[in-house]
Amino acid sequence: MEFVWIRHGMTEGNRKKKYIGGRTDEGLCKDGREMLLAKKAAGIYPEVEKVYVSPMKRCLETAELLYPDMERQIISGFRECDFGLFENKNAEELSGTLEYQSWINGNGKGAFPEGESPQGFRKRSTDALLQLLREEKLPERSAFVVHGGTIMAVFAEFDQEKKGFYDYHTDNGCGYRCKAVWQNDKLALQGCQPVK
Repeated sequence: MEFVWIRHGMTEGNRKKKYIGGRTDEGLCKDGREMLLAKKAAGIYPEVEKVYVSPMKRCLETAELLYPDMERQIISGFRECDFGLFENKNAEELSGTLEYQSWINGNGKGAFPEGESPQGFRKRSTDALLQLLREEKLPERSAFVVHGGTIMAVFAEFDQEKKGFYDYHTDNGCGYRCKAVWQNDKLALQGCQPVK
């Protein structure tokens, strides 16, 4: 099987470098839509047989723009991380707060105050993919229109290169293509190539 993972287009919160997670359901901004349409016109998005998408508005709108005639299936486990008290704020707005400084001092490894832990989020994202693969027969080529964090979680767990979580960061409207194979009853993503 071939998987195409695409991070949703830019939102106003993304433009302002805010933590836009599972609580903020904003749509794409005008520039985000235009960027996606330009990338689509350039032919960077491969044809697929089915699209799996996060339930968040920015992902649904991206999937509609990129694959308007394609069947889409919502996967709730692909929702972005819940950033708790940091949600819809950027580093400048959070600077000087006790919660943010404490989180920074912990190298960003602890749970977001009143939000999700990085480990819990990664497990939720990877479990959602494994559950989908156990319950359905996916077509030969599928697209996943999700969040940057979801992509990083999935690739940090399953990519054969075993890079770190942040090594898989991708810009809005970009992502990765890869082959998905089972090896000794474990999922492996192979031959990952950037989509940009």
